[in-house]
Amino acid sequence: MSLRHFMIAVPAALAIAAVATPGLAQTAAQKAQIDAAKAAGVVGEQADGFLGFRTPSSDAGLQSAVTTTNSARRAAYASSAAQAGTTADVAGARMFEGQLLARIPAGQWYRNASGQWVQK
Repeated sequence: MSLRHFMIAVPAALAIAAVATPGLAQTAAQKAQIDAAKAAGVVGEQADGFLGFRTPSSDAGLQSAVTTTNSARRAAYASSAAQAGTTADVAGARMFEGQLLARIPAGQWYRNASGQWVQK
């Protein structure tokens, strides 16, 4: 990772960790639900730094959990981007490249920058 990527990834990671407002905080139950959906191949990380549905889901609780997580990430990326003098889109993509992709366990799915779902 280059110094420039590091200088953007670290504030983004800190911003994500710092987002703990009641309206945006992911609960333990939501995290467990998302983790189970990732393991089942329903949900995956995306190259833009957000979660996405690999397969359609009618589970309102899972949809809410993904929306809550993505809202918190959106706020964190905006904060990081403001500090780094870049855009939230760039901050999200760099977070994916620098941290999220490396954390995806073997067998789980992610959407690459070309929009294709790939199993790790």
